[in-house]
Amino acid sequence: MAKEISLATVKKHNKADDLWIVIENKVYDVTKFRLEHPGGEDSLVDVAGRDGTKEFIDVGHSLEAREIMKKFYIGDLAAADIKKNSPIS
Repeated sequence: MAKEISLATVKKHNKADDLWIVIENKVYDVTKFRLEHPGGEDSLVDVAGRDGTKEFIDVGHSLEAREIMKKFYIGDLAAADIKKNSPIS
């Protein structure tokens, strides 16, 4: 079972030298990847310590990018912090 990481914990890792992000409810430590990121360091720093799913999807990352991400996966966002995507009644 994957480790659960709270959003409060993710928020503490919000600097270039300590950079965690959430993409599709998975938590990634991309600190060591930031200088290699094809979109530049700033695009990762802009979403440091928070959910960057919208930005990730908006850019249209490739399957190769998703494969690279697997190396940086450190756990799942805690269930209590996952936004509910329920239809509006």
